[in-house]
Amino acid sequence: MKYSLKNEEKLKSKILIGELFEKGKSLSKFPLRLVYLKSEHSSNYPIKVAFSAPKRRFKKAVDRNRIKRLMREAYRKNKHILYSNIEEKHIIMFTYLDENELKYVEIEEKLILLLKRLSDKIKSCQHEES
Repeated sequence: MKYSLKNEEKLKSKILIGELFEKGKSLSKFPLRLVYLKSEHSSNYPIKVAFSAPKRRFKKAVDRNRIKRLMREAYRKNKHILYSNIEEKHIIMFTYLDENELKYVEIEEKLILLLKRLSDKIKSCQHEES
């Protein structure tokens, strides 16, 4: 598996994002929250992902962009955890909850835990359906 994050893998559709927040389920591991939803999107990739850092907590765009960049990098390096167990298409959004900016290592650690939990949930749902 290539360690890249293609444009096709990024969740950009306002309709899908709205649906995600309306019907999605969430997992949290402070300072990250993950919202996910099974969805039939047109991408060749099984997962479309988005990242968010709230303007309310980080007034400067520089700070928001840095946090999103750190989350994207952590996801890019560890998405294989999720891809190895997925058969259906899903959309995912990561949101940063803390008011302070953490180091990359800490963000990556929390993101890995969330990916493992999501992977287990998806795996158990797939077994129940079959």
